[in-house]
Amino acid sequence: MIAETVCSAVSAAGLGIAAVTAYRKRFLTAARIAAYSLVPIGLVMTGVVEWLADTAFSPVAWAGFGVLGVAWVLFMTTRAVERRRGGTRKERKEARAATQRDAVAPGASAPSLGTGSRPAAPAAKPAKASRGGDDDFSDIEAILKKHGI
Repeated sequence: MIAETVCSAVSAAGLGIAAVTAYRKRFLTAARIAAYSLVPIGLVMTGVVEWLADTAFSPVAWAGFGVLGVAWVLFMTTRAVERRRGGTRKERKEARAATQRDAVAPGASAPSLGTGSRPAAPAAKPAKASRGGDDDFSDIEAILKKHGI
């Protein structure tokens, strides 16, 4: 009851200020003040003020706000942990699958990562060089053959 009276008084005062402002030929400002002053009386007429007053003095309503707060805190905590881990469960699963697919090179006959199931290539014998500059390339060629390339 008192909330409705206060809202009505605020609206009346606002409309009075709007009238004075319009008298001073500031019509745009007066229209804005009138719009703001009509909001409290409109809230009283729709029943929002009564609902807010009932909610403000209800312990069940405050318990409900507490439950909503706990839910919000849990939601934000899980989002922060999810960002730290690097995405959702589905995204992590897709990332693991992508790394397993990338473990085998497109043109390779065996996985590039792993214990090395292929037998080691026999050591290549260095070829005799006919010139001094070819000796460097034969060393490189021997190393490449040793690694199976």
